[in-house]
Amino acid sequence: MSTDDTLRVGAHTSIAGGVQNAVTEQLEYGGNCGQIFSSSPQVWAGPSIDDEDAAAFRDLTAEHGVGPWVVHTSYLVNLCTPKDGLREKSLHSMQEEVDTASRLGIEYVNVHLGAHTGAGVEGGLANAVSVLDDVEVPDDVTILVESDAGSGTKLGGQFWHLGQVCDESHHDLEVCVDTAHAWAAGYDLSTPEGVDETVEEFDSEVGLDRLACFHLNDSKHGRGTNKDEHAHVGLGEIGEEGMRAVVNHPALQDVPFVLETPTEDGKSFEWNVQRVRELRET
Repeated sequence: MSTDDTLRVGAHTSIAGGVQNAVTEQLEYGGNCGQIFSSSPQVWAGPSIDDEDAAAFRDLTAEHGVGPWVVHTSYLVNLCTPKDGLREKSLHSMQEEVDTASRLGIEYVNVHLGAHTGAGVEGGLANAVSVLDDVEVPDDVTILVESDAGSGTKLGGQFWHLGQVCDESHHDLEVCVDTAHAWAAGYDLSTPEGVDETVEEFDSEVGLDRLACFHLNDSKHGRGTNKDEHAHVGLGEIGEEGMRAVVNHPALQDVPFVLETPTEDGKSFEWNVQRVRELRET
């Protein structure tokens, strides 16, 4: 197992029973960074985290040196939508998320660009910039736009989508790359050579200086299928060689890896966190 002290790896954890429980759960997995939902991601319900729990989360995070943390926005948010009603709901939800992140001392809020649903790629990207620019982002919070698997009219499957949104927004946006999504969108992450090429393309289209986080997930489906279904690290279609190449790539040594792997086949988040540590070369 790796004893590389620079490796930041953790999992998506639950805030059930109090947001501070996410820190305890992370420690049980052996993680030292992580991600949460601030409320149910399936409904338009804002966060309801009281000040006492928020303080307990901040204290436990500091005490155990866990971080960075990421707040993942609701799955209902669609920044690219041409529909005014959905735009307003998405904007309201984004504002709640960045404000909550600031209360919790969490530096990142991660969001998918969403689907343009007929507005076209350029129209959808412009819509996303418009929504993001209307969010009042606290000084201690950074919004991350996440790479997507690219099914249907969803945007973010191509790195240039992310780069264009970052370039055109007046906020200093950064990016979260999901390995399963990038693979599904056509990027080769299964070999060291493929990872090198993918990293080079990301640097060209977005900039490595904007890469803040990885969602480290293997995939149950083939490259370029646009199918988003995660697998355990090293046991999916990307495979062990590809996962090893990602976690050891020289340009990615300081990037935190957050797992959204399944809990099935007798393998938990703890198994996947340990697997990443084993793959990391010292």
